[in-house]
Amino acid sequence: MTTPSALFSGQTPLAVRMRPVSLDEVAGQAHLLRPGSPLVALADGGATPRSAVSVILWGPPGTGKTTLAQAIARTSGRRFVELSAVTAGVRDVREVMQEAMTQRDLYGASTILFLDEIHRFTKAQQDALLPGVENGWVILIAATTENPSFSVISPLLSRSLLLTLQPLTEADLGELIDRAVIDPRGLAGAVTLSPEARDALVHLASGDARRALTSLEAAAAMVAPAADADDAPDAAEEPPLITADHVAQAVDRALLRYDKQGDEHYDVISAFIKSIRGSDVDAAMHYLARMIEAGEDPRFIARRLVISAAEDIGLADPQALQIAVAAADAVAFIGMPEGRIPLAEATAYLATTAKSNAAYTAIDRAIADVRAGGFGRVPPHLRDAHYPGAKRLGHGKGYVYPHDLEVGVATQQYLPDELRDRQYYRPSGRGLERDIAARLEKIRKILGD
Repeated sequence: MTTPSALFSGQTPLAVRMRPVSLDEVAGQAHLLRPGSPLVALADGGATPRSAVSVILWGPPGTGKTTLAQAIARTSGRRFVELSAVTAGVRDVREVMQEAMTQRDLYGASTILFLDEIHRFTKAQQDALLPGVENGWVILIAATTENPSFSVISPLLSRSLLLTLQPLTEADLGELIDRAVIDPRGLAGAVTLSPEARDALVHLASGDARRALTSLEAAAAMVAPAADADDAPDAAEEPPLITADHVAQAVDRALLRYDKQGDEHYDVISAFIKSIRGSDVDAAMHYLARMIEAGEDPRFIARRLVISAAEDIGLADPQALQIAVAAADAVAFIGMPEGRIPLAEATAYLATTAKSNAAYTAIDRAIADVRAGGFGRVPPHLRDAHYPGAKRLGHGKGYVYPHDLEVGVATQQYLPDELRDRQYYRPSGRGLERDIAARLEKIRKILGD
């Protein structure tokens, strides 16, 4: 049996060894790998020139951009040249183009140029790619983690297909981890994985395949027996077991007990909202950090912030709702991990500003009356008087237009007779509602005179 220690003696990283050799081995991205899709057509060795279109792969780290490019090159039999926008320049691009033309003219070989992190290329550097893409000297597969609409020049975008990669699902990551444990290219069955360790690796990866395999490799190294032959396990012995504790130690990161569908999910979000309501910004930040580290959906957190801004702050500080909505929009736009920053900003603002639930309790009081049958008839002077015959029925008669008055408030009844004395909205004396309360007292006095 191959021992774990033999697998970690100067070998290439597990994530590299486990890189798929064909599209069939690629985990995730099923929406891009359907039969007849551009990537599948590109990987077809007998593809026509028409199908050999350049593509830009946009997605978070660890979603398989490099993997797809290499698998396409291997499967199609094309030459594969890789450049990184971090180190390459215009001269490197031109050399690739020249060699690609030579290979095409002398040997009929087609070249795939994989350009990683194309968003780091300047406009001039991206311009250097245009002749090769437009004339078909190379098939460009460019990868980026940034929105290409802002980071890739329009001429290059118009000559390429833009394909969006999604973070790997938990099922995708689990399949990837299981394969790496038993595959001869991976750990070759030299270790076993407890269900808790597997779940921890999936959770810690946050949709990133490279992170999942790197963490697995580090955890496997922890249980590997000594490299000395005398210490090697007997062939009859069971392979060493990787536990959740090994995973936690390997990645130097505590494993949070957090089930997105269970009690911990509801307990932490409850504590988060109650900390904001209680104006304890430090506690709110703690629970926000726990949710982020546990891989909670940031959109869920953002939605709860929007609700909190309206429910617990309301008109004491109307800007709170604007900030919460802006944070939700920012998270949807930029994603994670950067999305933690607007979430933290909104959390800090909501926790430290003035609080009032007056608007929230006002609508609940009004709804309670309506549900109890307290809705009555709309007063005649407020009814619609625009349709034929409405005025003969007295609709609109006696209505006073408030804008015609100097104070802008008319002495007239708005609620139905059955509810005329109801006061649903009761502003607090905090924040902006101090001013609202004083103004409302004057308004209600005028309305009731």
